[in-house]
Amino acid sequence: MTQTYVASALLKNLAQREAQAFLNDLTGIKAVVIATVDGFDIASATTGGIDASRIAAMASSIAAIGAVVAQETALGAANSVVINSADGFVQVFTVNREDVQLIVNVVSDSTGVLAQVAYRGRTMAQTLLTA
Repeated sequence: MTQTYVASALLKNLAQREAQAFLNDLTGIKAVVIATVDGFDIASATTGGIDASRIAAMASSIAAIGAVVAQETALGAANSVVINSADGFVQVFTVNREDVQLIVNVVSDSTGVLAQVAYRGRTMAQTLLTA
């Protein structure tokens, strides 16, 4: 039987504020989607008609692949996965809370700065972890 992860209303509200602030704070960000590990969108901030539900589902798979690669290479728990493309990048962060595992997916165009996204993403992940 598959376990379904549920986020509290308080966590969902915090996640929504964090997603919107992330989108507003950094250049080039097209979407910030916070989802449960099983791929359900709990909060998002997007531009340009990006479908948060589809991003959430894909981010779940990306995070799972990252976790397996980290495990198989004995690098410890995976914190994030980056996918670079011709016109930008996607970074997926994991947030391993005790009550619900979350995945933060950030989509940036080519004007985004990976180091800024990495720093801001880990900061947001820590905020979501300790909330």
